[in-house]
Amino acid sequence: MSKNSLTSSTQSQSESRETSNLSSPFGSEGAKAMIFAAGLGTRLKPFTDRHPKALVVINGKTLLQRNIEYLAKFGIKDVIINVHHFADQIKKIIKKTNGFGSNISISDESDRVLETGGGLKKASWFFDKSNLPFVVLNVDVLTNLDLNEMMEQHKNLNPLATLAVTTRHTSRYLLFDEIPNLCGWKNTKTGEQKISRDADQFFEKAFSGIHIISSKIFSLMKMEGKFSMIDAYLELAKTQVIAAFDHSNTKFIDVGKPESILKAEKMFR
Repeated sequence: MSKNSLTSSTQSQSESRETSNLSSPFGSEGAKAMIFAAGLGTRLKPFTDRHPKALVVINGKTLLQRNIEYLAKFGIKDVIINVHHFADQIKKIIKKTNGFGSNISISDESDRVLETGGGLKKASWFFDKSNLPFVVLNVDVLTNLDLNEMMEQHKNLNPLATLAVTTRHTSRYLLFDEIPNLCGWKNTKTGEQKISRDADQFFEKAFSGIHIISSKIFSLMKMEGKFSMIDAYLELAKTQVIAAFDHSNTKFIDVGKPESILKAEKMFR
């Protein structure tokens, strides 16, 4: 068993993965992903008083299972999951289900939650031996976004990272130029803005919590400890290209509040 790893691996799974990747832009080897599942899920109380948000059930399947299976559709079956809040419950279900058919590793943040940026940096060992781009997504988002299309764009443009965005309404927007490359961030409720690079015009896009990231990001992220990926991107955008992939024409929901569970059940059967 590898470092902090709970792994399910069989010959049939390996053969299936190779077959599914033959025409995939992710390639036939080494496709990896990370699912952020360490958050406290305070907006989903009272459920999260006793469970992690990853185990919210949508039409008979947990958010965790749905996102593991979503990644597997694109041939991505090597996945690391960070855990903190009720970490043992996530570990138990991964072991009981043999990772829902994927090879699952655990990045344990039980002692201290590190937010998204710190969480990714702690899990960098999982991606160390690969020079390939990898996928990151929040466990509490559901979508039918075509990751193959997103990866094709990422490979063609070759940015440091590509962020999935839509034109939906939110209180916090990422700001892009016309290309579109990341230029800043804006909170419409407080009026706060963080600008990383100037542009003639800023275009507001809502971030979907789905990323494709170049492995070289680990040598460029200078922040340590607990920090968010948004803060990391805003710093990196001063010298690096952070691109956008607009998927406003797809199904998407952030299952962050109790009322969003009912909406998700209507959208995802």
